Amino acid sequence: MTSAQPLDVEPTPLALLLLGRESDPASERGVDCPGDLPAPSDPDLVERARAAKEALGDRVFVLGHHYQRDEVIQFADVTGDSFKLARDAAARPEAEFIVFCGVHFMAESADILTGDDQRVILPDLAAGCSMADMATAEQVAEAWDVLTDAGVAGDTVPVSYMNSSADIKAFTGRHGGTICTSSNAKRALTWAFERAGDNGKVLFLPDQHLGRNTAVRELGLTLDDCVVYNPHRPNGGLTVEQLRAAKMILWRGHCSVHGRFSLESVREVRERVPGVNVLVHPECRHEVVAAADHVGSTEHIIATLDAAPEGSRWAVGTELNLVRRLANRYADQGKEIVFLDRTVCFCSTMNRIDLPHLVWSLESLAAGKVINRIEVDRETEHDAKLALERMLALP
Repeated sequence: MTSAQPLDVEPTPLALLLLGRESDPASERGVDCPGDLPAPSDPDLVERARAAKEALGDRVFVLGHHYQRDEVIQFADVTGDSFKLARDAAARPEAEFIVFCGVHFMAESADILTGDDQRVILPDLAAGCSMADMATAEQVAEAWDVLTDAGVAGDTVPVSYMNSSADIKAFTGRHGGTICTSSNAKRALTWAFERAGDNGKVLFLPDQHLGRNTAVRELGLTLDDCVVYNPHRPNGGLTVEQLRAAKMILWRGHCSVHGRFSLESVREVRERVPGVNVLVHPECRHEVVAAADHVGSTEHIIATLDAAPEGSRWAVGTELNLVRRLANRYADQGKEIVFLDRTVCFCSTMNRIDLPHLVWSLESLAAGKVINRIEVDRETEHDAKLALERMLALP
């Protein structure tokens, strides 16, 4: 069985390919929909990567995010989501080099949590994150001024998603807030509201969907308790009255991959696959999460499918590389796993970490040349670490 069959996805229409960009006009930077995953690299590179890694030995520790290509993930010493990988890096103080096969904000977090004598390498510096880029330090500082002018900053605690830049994590640390992941967002928000007091609010950065879904589904807030701050509009597009009445001030950001899944995607897959269980990531839109059968972080998705009974059917709303890998892993157990969207769509920035870039990184390190080092300045690191440590201390 090929990967295309269990995923049951359709190539992007030829008309889209004729645009010359091989992309879906509904997508944005960070998402490509060319009709297939990138072709594997030259197989000779596999031997070169293996030889370079063996030459480095314990001096190198390779981290692989779940959304990486198969050809890259095979060389990872550990796999996981962004925060698990950063913690794994911090737990390997003997490793001189940390090669992070992920995106930029993940490598920044690893640099913040590892020792000063360790060096974090990102194989391709262009591997960014469109969600993280949706909140800049300047925009967030301006938003805080808006909250101050409205008289609510003193009652507001910032909570920033792990998928944010070091600058945003530092802002969060300076203003008494914490970081969260998709698996501990409920605990982080509960802590923040307790810290904020009876009239308190949370400024949630930068993913509006995770903030909204957690507040409404897990904390019992309503959609009316949430407002969206748009950094591209004066005062965030909100009135003073709206800011004062809100409990959750959500930044207008989202994951460009998870944001593509729609209510129509859920309806269509239920018609196409009888008895299907819809399993989605909480970065999806609220209406998608509300229509799903199961919702959870990347690690939760993997655990759910691992525990699923043989013969069960699943439509999964998360990044395509991981869904394809899981579909292949459980095919011999009779578990049918399909991609929630009929259009092939993957995170192109994550896919920039390909085998040629990994080989270049490893061979350069083996030759004594450090390339593409990710280094967070001391002041930013100090403040960002405060926010990360508050998350680690969450009950």
